[in-house]
Amino acid sequence: MSSFISAGTPSSGTAEQTIQNNGFWPDIQPSDFRERHRLDSTITSARIESALLAAMATVNRVLRNWQAAKVEAGYLTVGALPIPVWQAPGVFRGLYLRAVFSTAHASLIERYADFDATNSGHERGEQLADPADGYRRDASWAISEIEGRPHSTVELI
Repeated sequence: MSSFISAGTPSSGTAEQTIQNNGFWPDIQPSDFRERHRLDSTITSARIESALLAAMATVNRVLRNWQAAKVEAGYLTVGALPIPVWQAPGVFRGLYLRAVFSTAHASLIERYADFDATNSGHERGEQLADPADGYRRDASWAISEIEGRPHSTVELI
């Protein structure tokens, strides 16, 4: 007779702290990231925070010139920006969060791929490469949307 015991997904028991941003972009709520990307407590709060901080740094660096131009034009926060008539309210905030969350998720997938050094771990790492690439693409597209650029650049040779 075999018995199966499910470990479940216990809660961490500690509330995750808001990650402060640079004042222009919104602060990041780790619980919001967990909920939107369906990440349970098997990923520690410290690992979530580390991934989100690195993702924020990356996205903020990529958008630094765009942000500087908006601040110079008198818009001190993303919430103060005028929304193009064809967009929904909050579009810039939503795209920014998508870029940060997708970048963080891609990083987490890559880190968890090295958890098992056996052949099965290697195969799992290869299977996870596609989803990580997909999250990086989502982040890149969100950044392109914020900047008003097309998603891809095609050049004739």
